[in-house]
Amino acid sequence: MTASAVLAAARAKGLRIATAESCTGGLLAGALTDIAGSSDVFERGFVTYSNPAKTELLGVDPALIAAYGAVSEEVAAAMAAGALAHSAADLAVSTTGIAGPGGSEFKTEGRVCFGIAGANGTQTKTIDFGALGRGKVRAAAVDEALRLLVATISQATPKS
Repeated sequence: MTASAVLAAARAKGLRIATAESCTGGLLAGALTDIAGSSDVFERGFVTYSNPAKTELLGVDPALIAAYGAVSEEVAAAMAAGALAHSAADLAVSTTGIAGPGGSEFKTEGRVCFGIAGANGTQTKTIDFGALGRGKVRAAAVDEALRLLVATISQATPKS
């Protein structure tokens, strides 16, 4: 999926997008804003790499992070909902994961959790991309986030 397709789909429905990124570190926002004219769709991006940033900028409850870990669908959902609440966007997408190197037996290298929030609620998804290497995991996460946005845009409505 391309960022151009996301922008075109959102533009056609009159939707604005925000991003909340951890493991992708702004690459998703960068992909969207690399395209001239994206400012009519891209509302803002949050790079919340640390847990305190997730709490301070997006309102993610520290107890949620303590209970599930930063790399979890619960935190991905809270990040997306927080980006939506702290912006004028109609849709917000989040990424949190372990790009590598490293990981644990419970949360392996290449695991990325996604959240997407809009007027119709919040959805989550986890993909284990595997130990592809840091750059490839991050690129795959950006591609998946763009796919999720396009899939969600078709059912999304602007904020009232």
